[in-house]
Amino acid sequence: MTTDLRALTLKATRVAQETGWHALQDQINPHDLNDTAIPSASVHVGSSIDTKLVAYIESRLGEIDPADGMWRQRPDDARPGQRFWCVGSIDGSINFRRDMSEWTITISMFEFNREGSAQPILGVVHAPALRLTYAAAKGQGAIRIRRTPTGEQRCKVMPSTTSRLAGSVVSFGMPHVPAESARAFRVLNRIAGGPADIKRVGPVSLDLCKVADGTYDAYFEPHLHRWDIPAVSAGTVVVREAQGEVSRWNGNPIHWRGENDVVASNGLLDDELRPALADDAPATKRP
Repeated sequence: MTTDLRALTLKATRVAQETGWHALQDQINPHDLNDTAIPSASVHVGSSIDTKLVAYIESRLGEIDPADGMWRQRPDDARPGQRFWCVGSIDGSINFRRDMSEWTITISMFEFNREGSAQPILGVVHAPALRLTYAAAKGQGAIRIRRTPTGEQRCKVMPSTTSRLAGSVVSFGMPHVPAESARAFRVLNRIAGGPADIKRVGPVSLDLCKVADGTYDAYFEPHLHRWDIPAVSAGTVVVREAQGEVSRWNGNPIHWRGENDVVASNGLLDDELRPALADDAPATKRP
């Protein structure tokens, strides 16, 4: 099964790369400047090609392996062993609208375990404008693929070994809604003066992958919504297979059907970073 999953991941990677080329052409074409406006309400900020993009990817994945359907159409009573593809619209749609390079196409696959809990087992994060792809499958590790003038370069990725917040490089994300983004700024105020650098680029899927390959030592973002699940799940598989850690701010596992405050790290900074998140994190559930 693991061999099949690895092969399936590589096929999904090719689908993401093919689709990414078309999405990139759409970005570089002239577009209506009114599309760059960002609402202040808690709504999904999408791009003009999202519907066509998702439909195309889902169609291609269905040809490769229909699994048990799509995550957005999953039944309430899924059985252990059932698998569902999870395809997201463009992750980083604000970056896409503003002609930035940091946006991605994401594909993941969920599998229901014996306890009836669905977990992501396959993840692909493709950044077309950066010519960069991350891919991972459960038990198979994670790889980074770069397209260069001399050809395609592949390498296994792993997190950094930075063990202290001092001297680290931390990335953060924030919602476009002021009331939600304020939580990120409160955390920044608490860790100010610790990390050597704090980055804000996004999107969530790419930030997670940059923790996986050691570009960042840690990453956090509050209030990721249900529509972010495809991006979070794809990036989470990459981090976990690279031997990094991902959870909610309170230490609980990611809620794959709801909203999440997400933190990812190399696993060595948690003791210093979590106290800065604690005041804004929901209480940890007791067993």
